[in-house]
Amino acid sequence: MEELANSENFISQIYLIRGQRVMLDADLAEVYGVTTKRLNQQVKRNIQRFPSAFMFQLTEEEFENLRLQFATSSWGGRRYPPYAFTEHGAVMAASVLNTDAAVQASIFVVKAFVQMRNVVGLYKELEHRLTELEGQFEEQGGKIDGILKVLRRFVKSGGEERKQIGFKSKEGG
Repeated sequence: MEELANSENFISQIYLIRGQRVMLDADLAEVYGVTTKRLNQQVKRNIQRFPSAFMFQLTEEEFENLRLQFATSSWGGRRYPPYAFTEHGAVMAASVLNTDAAVQASIFVVKAFVQMRNVVGLYKELEHRLTELEGQFEEQGGKIDGILKVLRRFVKSGGEERKQIGFKSKEGG
């Protein structure tokens, strides 16, 4: 299970849909070791535990876009849009499944969501730092442009033959 939470494959099952990070019902069911049908049955039996902030069903358009992203065929497979579970919905699903495997897997699901949140935070920090650097470059614009021009000339002239610098011996030519 530890490998599952750390693997890129597991994190790649977290999608950004409607501005929220979610896992689809089929992926969540696989992690919890149950069928998608069983997961959805238990959710429907306990629907009061799943407000829209925890779970929602994709629209036909969202489902079609998802299919196009995965390049799946239009025939075969699912006939209805999947459910999407947020981090809280994924934990709640483990509680309604009430199996040891689901409870253990829910810990790793939460870790994966947290890991994803940390990665997004790092990207935002990096973006902020780059914006700061751009501001500093603009302040020093003329100096940096001059340096870049010299470097470009240097790179361009790299393939040309250069005259030898220094003294020539009388013997060798």
